Amino acid sequence: MSRQTIRRGVALVAAIFLGTLSLSAAGEGTTKKVRIIQTNSAGDNIHVIDPATNKVVGVIDGIEVNHGVGGSPDGSRIYISDEAMSTLDVVDAKTLKVTKRIPLSGHPNNLAVGKDGRRVYVAIIQEPGGVDVIDTATQTRVKTVPTKGTIHNPYVTPDGKYVVAGSIVGKTVNVIDTKTEEPAWFTQMDLGVRPMAFSTNPDGSTKWIFVQMSGLNGFAVVDFATHKEIKRIDNPALPAGKSTVPEGSDPSHGMAVTADGKTLVVCSRLNNYLYSYSLPDLKLIGAAELGGKGAGWVTLTPDGKTAYVANPVTNDVSVVDVKTMKEVTRIPVGFVPKRNTTALLQ
Repeated sequence: MSRQTIRRGVALVAAIFLGTLSLSAAGEGTTKKVRIIQTNSAGDNIHVIDPATNKVVGVIDGIEVNHGVGGSPDGSRIYISDEAMSTLDVVDAKTLKVTKRIPLSGHPNNLAVGKDGRRVYVAIIQEPGGVDVIDTATQTRVKTVPTKGTIHNPYVTPDGKYVVAGSIVGKTVNVIDTKTEEPAWFTQMDLGVRPMAFSTNPDGSTKWIFVQMSGLNGFAVVDFATHKEIKRIDNPALPAGKSTVPEGSDPSHGMAVTADGKTLVVCSRLNNYLYSYSLPDLKLIGAAELGGKGAGWVTLTPDGKTAYVANPVTNDVSVVDVKTMKEVTRIPVGFVPKRNTTALLQ
């Protein structure tokens, strides 16, 4: 072997070593941890799950009838909508203690956190409804955006430019401009609007809204540009010999899109399955039969590899491998778990 070849080999090994060292140092400097936060709608606590071990690693106590949950982008806070107090509760992510209760304009349901963390948007289900806008710096409600009907679930679009809020009674999808904090447009549906999710265009703007609705075991597809429903998908019929799960208010409740934008996962409460559909063609590509019962909500790990399905009937969370669409374990939590989210916490 020539000296030149040896020198090249040594240089390559050194480069690999230095690159590895650099990546390791970067990893050590990262203090945020991925956590699944699971609310329990019939209790006064919220469970924090470590997806690396699928164990409960923390409990937030003292929030009766907690509904929606979200984490601040900097990882320092957890926000929880408190139905008992009609407040947005601010929780310290390290101590898991409530530090502030912000009065809302009415009885809340779910919430969404703005992409930059400056705002939290809270669904107001009490008449006349609307979306409360919370300033996170001052921890005060700064306004209520009017909507067509009371609001069950608000979402921030992937590009952060809009809040999309669904009304069950009004049967509407309400779109709010986050820059002006005023209504932008709304779409009238034929059924009450329940959970939603989004697909994006190549430039990151919103392409479609996937809309679950009252009484529908599936979802509708609303084109964001035209504001029109363009398609409706029914979840599969159950295989022979399988029975439905009658407990729960809606046949299909809870959905999420993987970070790569290639897969939509959809809960079916009625079928007790988590289904996966390819994007953008919306072809059924997988079905996970759940051991837990109720399939009320779903959140994904940041890499999109694992889904966490809240089971309000059996008081646990199903952990599903998205690639194989198999339930790998179940995690016991509190009473009637419903909403959950994935957060990066300090």
